[in-house]
Parts: sequence; C-alpha cells; structure tokens
Amino acid sequence: MKKVPLIHIIIATGFGSGFSPFAPGTAGALLATLLWFLLACCTTPFYLLLITILLIIVFTIAGIYSTNQVEPIWGEDPSRVVIDEMVGVWIALLAAPAGHIGYALAAFALFRLFDIFKPLGIRKMESLKGGLGVMMDDILAGIYSFILLIGTRWLIG
Repeated sequence: MKKVPLIHIIIATGFGSGFSPFAPGTAGALLATLLWFLLACCTTPFYLLLITILLIIVFTIAGIYSTNQVEPIWGEDPSRVVIDEMVGVWIALLAAPAGHIGYALAAFALFRLFDIFKPLGIRKMESLKGGLGVMMDDILAGIYSFILLIGTRWLIG
C-alpha cells in the first residue's frame, strides 16, 4: 500500500482537525475561524485581509494537491479531509470586519449551512474529480456566504 507523506495528511486534515470523532467538517471550519480571530488580534485590518486572501490561495492549491494524494488511500471525498471547509470559511470571513465576533459567527454559520445543504449548484461541484471537486463545493459555499454577509453589511450600513 502506498504511504502518504505526512505533510499531505497535515494539510488535508486541516492540521489534524479532520480527525475529530464528531463533525470533522465543523471542527475544521471552527479551527479556521479561531485562526482568523487570532490573526485579527495580532495585525491590522488591512493585513488581516491580505493574510486571509493569501491563506485562501495557498491552501486551495495545497488542498487540491494534498487531497489528490490521500484520496487513493482514504477513498473519495473522505470526511477527515477538511481543508476545504477551512478555505470556505476563510472566504466567508472576508466579509466580516476584523475581529467582529457577530459577523464572524454569522460567516461560520452561513458557511456551514451552505456546506451541509448544498443549494444553488454547490452539490454539482462535487461531480468534479479529485481534489478539485472536494475543494470547489466549499469554495462556492464560502462565496455564497460572503455575498449574503456583505449584502447584510451594506443593508445595515
């Protein structure tokens, strides 16, 4: 049996959060949200935005590649692969003001709802093969969450 390098396991499982025995996708999204809060405490809103965009880009690419490495061993779209949830919630968090708990919780909740119920073409993204399909449904869920949250912020003023 082929052995997967540890770096791909670390990335694919969202730094191990995917090994959670209960709701691994939620655990991954929660870890990503907590990391965002930590960054918000340590940097300016401008740098938080830049770092979040960088995290999305880097971990989308790394997530596709690492998922392609673990899927032959773990099976198609295994539940312990949660890097996609992390990227998705970071996309939603782009609409949250730096460190704002209410908007961050709304981003987290909206993302999880879109991720779980998969409306508006999200489920269709799963038909893409390999790591791309694993990542794309959560990216689209993150985009929809971002749109709803940014729209809410605009309406509220």
